[in-house]
Amino acid sequence: MTDVPRGDTVPPGDTPGPDGPYPPMPAQAGPGRTGGDAIRPAPGGPELLVVSTPPAKGAVAGPDGRLRCPWGLSTADYVAYHDEEWGRPVRGDQAIFERLCLEAFQSGLSWLTILRKRENFRKAFAGFDIPAVAAFTDADVARLMGDAGIVRNRAKVNAAITNARAALAVTEGLSDLVWSYAETAPRPAPRTLADLPAQTDASRALAKELRKRGFVFTGPVTVYAAMQACGLVNDHLEACFARNR
Repeated sequence: MTDVPRGDTVPPGDTPGPDGPYPPMPAQAGPGRTGGDAIRPAPGGPELLVVSTPPAKGAVAGPDGRLRCPWGLSTADYVAYHDEEWGRPVRGDQAIFERLCLEAFQSGLSWLTILRKRENFRKAFAGFDIPAVAAFTDADVARLMGDAGIVRNRAKVNAAITNARAALAVTEGLSDLVWSYAETAPRPAPRTLADLPAQTDASRALAKELRKRGFVFTGPVTVYAAMQACGLVNDHLEACFARNR
């Protein structure tokens, strides 16, 4: 899997982990990236272009004998995230805002980097309280850019603040808006990583709606990763024990 970030640099110390960007697998597989989020000076803001060729890899047995999506077995952090969080329904404006922010910060990096810094992000961004982040000033940006506990990328920091302000204007609530794009009819269960899409009609439609409402760093691939993580779709592989828990 090859990441080609355009115009979005990775600060010293915030380099991709040895597993490669966002869990160690092709982007179609679960929490991943591929396809059309190219960075461009559009209303949606800078995004990520990724080129990948996914292997046809199915569920893999873990040390406990249970079958899992293969990306969920590389580290203890990923096992816990796969088993306990990824794909389970997440609701609430603050929770959805946090996931969208972290997906944006992940672009060009390993998801493991974000996962291990998540508590630092929460402290730095006031628990992702939307009104609090919307009120951040230049002084807060300076503070965040000096915080080694997070990903110090000015474009992404500014995007989080921009998106908090945009979220305040979503009268129906950010969670209800995002969940209105959830799958209503289940797709056939994916059998291998190659069966998973990088983006869907729903993620493209949601990305377009978010862009219209002033959100940035929310292209259709980034949005689809958030939809997967928040349980709007069920992209655990067919044989994965977590698919029907």
